[in-house]
Amino acid sequence: MSWFESFILGLVQGLTEFLPISSSAHLRLTAAFAGWHDPGAAFTAITQIGTEAAVLIYFRKDIVRIVSAWFRSLIDRSMRSDHDAQMGWLVIVGSIPIGVLGVTFKDQIEGPFRDLRLIATTLIVMGIVLGIADRLAARDEAGGRHRASKERKTLKELGVKDGLIFGFCQAMALVPGVSRSGATISGGLLMGYTREAAARYSFLLAIPAVLASGVFELKDAGQGHVSWGPTIFATLIAFGVGYAVIAWFMKFISSKSFMPFVIYRVLLGVLLFALVAAGVLSPHAGESAG
Repeated sequence: MSWFESFILGLVQGLTEFLPISSSAHLRLTAAFAGWHDPGAAFTAITQIGTEAAVLIYFRKDIVRIVSAWFRSLIDRSMRSDHDAQMGWLVIVGSIPIGVLGVTFKDQIEGPFRDLRLIATTLIVMGIVLGIADRLAARDEAGGRHRASKERKTLKELGVKDGLIFGFCQAMALVPGVSRSGATISGGLLMGYTREAAARYSFLLAIPAVLASGVFELKDAGQGHVSWGPTIFATLIAFGVGYAVIAWFMKFISSKSFMPFVIYRVLLGVLLFALVAAGVLSPHAGESAG
């Protein structure tokens, strides 16, 4: 991998990680369209450490408060009813599904799941799901001619059951094209949470999963066509760009609809199917060269 490739892929990772459009799919597609080698699951997982570092800094006050309360609750029983302490446990509980499924389906994640036809399918299907969830949330918030607006849930109402559902939604993102934020936000909206609550928990929930995945994949970095230098460079680029994107996205969702992302996902999926069907792109473009 050249330094130019690593710069572009790091930029793509930073731009797409927090948006509900799938960073892993865009890394895969960028390589396929450019005629480069597929960067692979290891490169994707390690560069995600950069974007998660952006989450750690952006949500640093929340994270310090949650971690502190969680540790204190281990020795002080009165702290176990504290919301921040409970959030610590809920992040742990919600991380279980992706941990178990990630190890179980590791070979599929690094192989068949990277087929461009599967990515096109998940882009379209999850785009439609996000659109439905977004419309339901908008209907609740706006009310209607003959009904009052419906109050949606906040993170203070999050329990173990919903935490696990969020976790299974996040685990769906093991398939490129699904989108970690897209799946968890969609799940949250369908369960009745506000956009802000669903996005905030989505980002907090991703921290242990992404960091663990990145550390786990470190052993495969520097193998094949991807060397350590470009990987680290791409991770740094992803961090800087990712921080700017998360700051923008948290402001965007407070008042805007997800429909632009829905339309983008569906159009990209249809385009990808058309290019594969026309023979312009192979479903495994770049893989054999890797």
